[in-house]
Amino acid sequence: MGMNMVGGFGVNVTDADVRGQADALVSSGMKALGYEYIIIDGVWEGKRDEKGFIHPNERLRNMKALADYVHSKGLKLGLYSSPGPKTCDPKLEGSLGHEEQDAQTYADWGIDYLKYDCCTFGDLTKGGKVLPFQAPNPDFDASADIAAYRKMGEALKKTGRPILYALCQYGMDRVWSWGASVGGNMWRTTIDFADTWDSLAAVGFGQNGLERFAEPGHWNDPDMLYMKGGMKIEEYRTQMSLWCLLAAPIIICNDLRKLSPEEMAILTNPEVVAVDQDLAGIQGHRVAQEGPLEVWMKPLADGSKAVGLFNRQYTLPPEEEPVYADRPVPITVYFRDIGVDETATVRDLWTRRDLGTFKDSYTAPVATHGVVMIKVR
Repeated sequence: MGMNMVGGFGVNVTDADVRGQADALVSSGMKALGYEYIIIDGVWEGKRDEKGFIHPNERLRNMKALADYVHSKGLKLGLYSSPGPKTCDPKLEGSLGHEEQDAQTYADWGIDYLKYDCCTFGDLTKGGKVLPFQAPNPDFDASADIAAYRKMGEALKKTGRPILYALCQYGMDRVWSWGASVGGNMWRTTIDFADTWDSLAAVGFGQNGLERFAEPGHWNDPDMLYMKGGMKIEEYRTQMSLWCLLAAPIIICNDLRKLSPEEMAILTNPEVVAVDQDLAGIQGHRVAQEGPLEVWMKPLADGSKAVGLFNRQYTLPPEEEPVYADRPVPITVYFRDIGVDETATVRDLWTRRDLGTFKDSYTAPVATHGVVMIKVR
């Protein structure tokens, strides 16, 4: 859990910006809930020197001192690179041919997290030819991709420093099936999230079926949480609920100091966050669906079940919406579907209140694009 700098600061991240976000992560109470990583995305790279060592740019000139500051707050610092010659910015250096050198540099700086993005990496098995990953390449061989990610995974391990290894491979070539084998701790399962309901519907609800590839230390990653105004508050609550049921990394892509009270409340509800961080480390899955109405369940370490009731009903633009479009729809979770005895107690995790004891099932009205998140025991 943590935050990525690029969403709130673009490509001009400075040393002061990173320190400010570290301070905000602590003062907001987010650190106490488990948010611990400050991740500088692909905007930190400077030039390589005559010996091939990478250096940060002028805005982030002393990475060791910056890491020391972040560590002094009880937090961790993350960086970004690529297995290709360049990153997603064609002017910035990737790690191709410098894997061990870069890994050791990161370790020497005190880096705790590496996001490794496949931008500019192509099929290296065809005479050393390198193509952008976006380019059509009918001869692409997934084994080269796997080998490239394994090379950096082994380089990180060789440093002796624990560095979380985040594979950003956009879900290509079933990365979830081999990510752990190359040393990955998490791997992107999708294209970039777009801060829209349509993206949430495709990316988030499309994670069903990947649960068997997740376990403690190895996580499916459906991308970051953007709170840029592209969705309504209720839709952001839906995304947070789903990500927590998925045991997904919770990486915020905002300037933490500019989050609204409503947005901060979504990110800091301790009972919802606890579902994501549950020690059993089990990824939830869909247990029932009736058209646009879905029920998802995540088993928890204490034997209870976290359940999300989701209403994905389609909506029209405001000027075209009929008056009944936003009426809540009742959604039922049947206890037999989640492996619970006939009688169970239910607690609402967003309102943080006990709802009582129920027999066989529980039903709640759920707003359009909304969620009711409960714990069933």
